Amino acid sequence: MTFDYPVVVHCEAGSFWVSCPDIPEMASAGDTVDEALFDAVDALESAISLYIDQRKAIPLPSPRQQDQVLVRLPALSAAKAALWNIMTEQKVTKTELARRLGVNRPQVDRLVDLLHRSKIEQVEHALQVLGQRIELAVVAA
Repeated sequence: MTFDYPVVVHCEAGSFWVSCPDIPEMASAGDTVDEALFDAVDALESAISLYIDQRKAIPLPSPRQQDQVLVRLPALSAAKAALWNIMTEQKVTKTELARRLGVNRPQVDRLVDLLHRSKIEQVEHALQVLGQRIELAVVAA
């Protein structure tokens, strides 16, 4: 499960803005393309947080088209998004995951909060409890 989203860069009146067909709630802007794409990561994390707040599964990225650029979630955010989608798929509530982990519910709230900087080991443990594991790969950019 990857969270590399294809986005469209728009130019309007000398400014640039970015939209994401898979996550329509995401939008970022900048004076340059690079600035708009840099801000797109934060915008994507914020938009994905809305799905979690609304208790909905996070849409997975569609294949990239020729006119699109990829925006990648940081590793921790991608792990949290995967955790949320697996919880949704398995119909495991935050309360149930807290019980399985032997922690309080607020700790699970933070594990699926993309804007909270949890330790990756905690997310990895939660995934393991759900029968999943993280695989990490480093590739040329």
